[in-house]
Amino acid sequence: MAGVTGPKRQDTRKFFENLSGAGKSIAVLTSGGDAQGMNGAVRAVVRMGIYVGAKVYFIHEGYQGMVDGGDYIKEATWESVSSVLQVGGTVIGSARCKEFRTHEGRLKAAHNLVQRGITYLCVIGGDGSLTGANLFREEWSGLLNELIEQGLIDEEAAKSNSELHIVGMVGSIDNDFCGTDMTIGTDSALHRIIEVVDAIMTTAQSHQRTFVLEVMGRHCGYLALVSALACGADWVFIPEMPPEDGWEENMCQKLSENRADKKRLNIIIVAEGAIDSHNKAITPDYIKDLVVSQLGFDTRVTILGHVQRGGTPSAFDRILASRMGVEAVLALLEASTDTPACVVSLVGNQAVRLPLMECVQMTQEVQKAMDEKKFDEAVRLRGRSFEHNLTTYRLLSSQTARTDLPNSTFNVAVMNVGAPAAGMNAAVRSAVRVGITEGHKMFAVNDGFEGFYKGQIKEIKWGDVGGWTGQGGSLLGTKRTLPAEHLDKIAEQMRIHSINALLVIGGFEAYVGLLELSSARDKYAEFCVPMVMIPATVSNNIPGSDLSIGSDTALNAITDTCDRIKQSASGTKRRVFIIETMGGYCGYLATVGGLAAGADTVYIYEEPFDIRDLQANVEHLTQKMKTSIQRGLVLRNENCNENFTTDFIYQLYSEEGRGVFDCRKNILGHMQQGGAPSPFDRNFGTKVAAKAIQWITRTLKESYKEGRVYTNSEDTACLLGMRRRAMVFQPVAQLREETDFVHRIPKEQWWLKLRPLMKILAKYKTSYDVSDAGQLEHVTRVRPKEKETPAAI
Repeated sequence: MAGVTGPKRQDTRKFFENLSGAGKSIAVLTSGGDAQGMNGAVRAVVRMGIYVGAKVYFIHEGYQGMVDGGDYIKEATWESVSSVLQVGGTVIGSARCKEFRTHEGRLKAAHNLVQRGITYLCVIGGDGSLTGANLFREEWSGLLNELIEQGLIDEEAAKSNSELHIVGMVGSIDNDFCGTDMTIGTDSALHRIIEVVDAIMTTAQSHQRTFVLEVMGRHCGYLALVSALACGADWVFIPEMPPEDGWEENMCQKLSENRADKKRLNIIIVAEGAIDSHNKAITPDYIKDLVVSQLGFDTRVTILGHVQRGGTPSAFDRILASRMGVEAVLALLEASTDTPACVVSLVGNQAVRLPLMECVQMTQEVQKAMDEKKFDEAVRLRGRSFEHNLTTYRLLSSQTARTDLPNSTFNVAVMNVGAPAAGMNAAVRSAVRVGITEGHKMFAVNDGFEGFYKGQIKEIKWGDVGGWTGQGGSLLGTKRTLPAEHLDKIAEQMRIHSINALLVIGGFEAYVGLLELSSARDKYAEFCVPMVMIPATVSNNIPGSDLSIGSDTALNAITDTCDRIKQSASGTKRRVFIIETMGGYCGYLATVGGLAAGADTVYIYEEPFDIRDLQANVEHLTQKMKTSIQRGLVLRNENCNENFTTDFIYQLYSEEGRGVFDCRKNILGHMQQGGAPSPFDRNFGTKVAAKAIQWITRTLKESYKEGRVYTNSEDTACLLGMRRRAMVFQPVAQLREETDFVHRIPKEQWWLKLRPLMKILAKYKTSYDVSDAGQLEHVTRVRPKEKETPAAI
């Protein structure tokens, strides 16, 4: 694999080469309910474990396999986790195990582990599975003593296996575990739900129907809440937010208002654990009967059931599982006698380690708060991610009558700039509706800055953005035109329409455009208004933000295509695919897509490579073809090198691989920009736009003096981006320093740290900087200051 890993800097780094796994044995098991992405986590644990020189074992059928021993505990090889990344469920099996709950069962399990010298355990499961693992660890020395007394092991074996270290990863589609923003499997379950909702919407519109959908979530309403946000549902029922008495009447009134507004369909989403304020279950059939008897609407019930657990894992879940799996092995290697059993979590965009029992305790407190009807407390304990979703849903749902809205007299314009990105429409819908809720008059600008100077501006109302969340592309129209040459005309249009604030949703042109407008403030008073930009581009190349709206949908398009391409070779021996991705000079899509698809090599502009690297990569693939894995996948970012084109690399590989493997090439092109937005992009777009409008409202109030809005301070022309764990408003003027304008990329990019991880999983020797790896922290309940709101997506 090519070149160096990222920019040179002062060497305060800590490399994992110092963490040797020699002489250590790690076992991995999946327990409890299955979740898509578990296989990605198993693969990462196995390959990282082997890479550091440890022996790695599969424990088949969860704790049952640990108790039964024998063939259920098998040594894993590099090849044994090949082709599992795209498989849903868990290939090593999962089972509920009553026997492990007994002391005798745990004694048998301990004996089976000691026989193989396994003292490092990686458990992928829900809170029940992780609690069981922690109890096992606490009893470990006592269990060893019993085994000595029974003559099953000797003193020497007890001494060499005296400590059991445990690291957990949460695999659960419900996202019901405290301490992490996302559990493995949640994003894929949302994909299944949204696929069904999108399909239902087309048939419901044909017949003017109401659909009641039941989704999983017996104790946690996350799936119901986020899917309601992602599809713009009319109503949602979740255990953490029981509706107030009289909800039946309110709901029916809202449904009939929507029909009167010419809305042809209604969607109601119900979590399977939904209850009313008297703890009585709210079932889909009850809702259906209510709608039919009160309104006479044609109503259907759909119960999604185990469909949500099935199917192939999303790109997000594969990347999450791969990052978590590698982090889990690092945590095991660093564990000492005093380290508590920990769980690897995701906060914002960062991996963290938290004490397992603190997370379990907090998860149990949620249930206790709900049992005691302290629902606000339960929502707070669920964490920032859940809270933000609920707040945004309440803002958008219009479950408050729209007649009571404040009247602010401010006019706010919304526009899309740059290339289309999936999720833009969800962001526009959210901005329009939250703006109206805040009392503003909302204006839509068509066709970016070009439409702005031509006067393509009109008021946009609540009903105009109905059904926008699931639409790909840009319904407002978008162009790459920059404002610099048309500042006079844009200022004139802002004056004509009395625009008091501007929300720009788009890519690199949106960022440059905002810089140009804010730089012209001293010349044009019209631009002395609050302006904020939300990054929306498949390339994810905007400084000031780790993630952009649209890039998740593009990653899923790349991953799905790579899966199909790899599958096309399943009947063919020894074939290598060379695939070109979009991204301009930014290697994000190629790198992260490569990690999600299990690529062997990824070529990007940010990591220079030469002919020797290409030669080494061909050699590596030649060696791989001698094993049972007879397929190769190479990704190339479109602008990674002007001379080493996709054709050149294809011809070089074809020539050098002659007699060993043959080659095929594929240019993915604009397919990566199209399609329906992923649940992540719909949700991300919805939440960041709501946040941006709330910032606009605050800033408008602060800058309204003597009957008009006027502000020219740097911090009123901002970009709202995710930085590690926080969503931050950053003045665009300050981001200039961080930008390589020639190549349209940030000078430093966080995802370059994923490159070594991808290489390790593809069996390349590399240096991996772990100074940024998760350190053991504690579950926090302290609220950070509003300015740096945690990036709970």
